[in-house]
Amino acid sequence: MGVARSAVSPFGKERTAQMSTPALAPRLAELAKEFAEVSPTERLQLLVELAEELPELPPQLTHDSMQRVPECQSPLYLAVEVTDDRVYLYFDAPPEAPTTRGLAAILHTGLDGEPVATVLSTPDDFYLQFGLAEAVSPLRLRGAAAMLARIKHTARRLPQ
Repeated sequence: MGVARSAVSPFGKERTAQMSTPALAPRLAELAKEFAEVSPTERLQLLVELAEELPELPPQLTHDSMQRVPECQSPLYLAVEVTDDRVYLYFDAPPEAPTTRGLAAILHTGLDGEPVATVLSTPDDFYLQFGLAEAVSPLRLRGAAAMLARIKHTARRLPQ
């Protein structure tokens, strides 16, 4: 997927450069398309709606057995499992933190069950393809990037 960017050369001539945008996993790409097609206000509403769809933790998982993501403004806990070369994700954040839950839900919806290689190739700034920089604060985006970084780190070190 490429993004055309227009620029003026030092000689005053306009030129268009094709900027390469790393591909996202299919479900993540579909979500990104949905977000990018609406206004920043509607993106925030989509994020809140996704927050409500974040699955509950299975009973065997507790915060004690999960990683805390301190870069998130609200408490967020994450567990990553790798089985048969597929990554499985579990998140927990309080209901009163819909933005954080929504960002976790994006990652869960887009990457849960994907092959390790697909997860590892997800761009660190995946949220830019969602247009989220216009909808949420940089601190929230830093939290989303930290979630993905921890997912990748864990997926790299767990046995396949």
